[in-house]
Parts: sequence; C-alpha cells; structure tokens
Amino acid sequence: MSSTSEGATPGFLVWRLSMKWRVAVDRAVAPLGLTHAQYSLVASLHGMHRSGLRPSQRQLADHTGLEALYVSKLARALETAGLVERARDPRDPRAVQLALTEEGRTVARRAIEVVQGLLQQLLGPLGGLDSTRTREFTRELTALLDVPLTPVTEHEKE
Repeated sequence: MSSTSEGATPGFLVWRLSMKWRVAVDRAVAPLGLTHAQYSLVASLHGMHRSGLRPSQRQLADHTGLEALYVSKLARALETAGLVERARDPRDPRAVQLALTEEGRTVARRAIEVVQGLLQQLLGPLGGLDSTRTREFTRELTALLDVPLTPVTEHEKE
C-alpha cells in the first residue's frame, strides 16, 4: 500500500485513482489528437455504432456521465477535426444525432487499443482484465455508480 493511501478515505482514493487515470489517458491519446473527454466520446460512439445505434447528444451525455452542454462542445470540436458527423434527428428536430466519420472510426480504434493497454497495466495487480478480482471490482464500482448522490443541506439535517 502506498504512503498516499495510509489512512485515506475511500472518497480520496477514488479521487486519486480517477485523476491518475485521467492523466494517463490524456497522455496516451494526445498523439492521436484527442483529450481524455474526447476519447470518452469517440470510444462510446464506436461502441454504440457497433451495437447499431446512432445516439443523440443527450443519449451520449447520459451514457458517458458528461454534461449535455459539454458533450455538445466536444462534439462540435470533433466535427471540426473531421472525426464526428452531427445531424438533426429526423424524428426530433431539436435533437442532434452523432456518428463517427471514417477517419473518426480509425482514430477511435487506435485510441481504444492504446487505452486497453493502459487498462491492462492498471488492472495488473488485480490479475488483469479478465480476472475474477477485476470482475468483482467492476461489480463494486457499478454498485457505487448506481447510488444517487445528492448533497444534504444543514436545514435537511435538522
């Protein structure tokens, strides 16, 4: 156990791990012209496309956990870079559907491969990506992500 984690709260450790992951992914995908947030969008779009979906910006925001306005900003930047196409949804003219361009699919595949390598490194101490410990860790993370978090005000405590 590192000296950073001695006596640390779970919240602090989650923060440290998320920052470590974000920095590592940012560095790994930078040569592909992506940031970590942009990677989250193109990798998600790649997976959704493989499932036959062309999500709206709202659906992609819900999927990634990013704010809808931030997804819109990222999608416009990725469109300018030639990686994403944005189009009005024929069923809902207020909604914008997103899809990867051919170049976007190529970049997404490369980025996913690079990030998978990082994930293997991260999960090495648990036995790797396909280990029983990693599957349990994934279940635990999912359980935590499923808990709705709302701040409790001083007034509500009384």
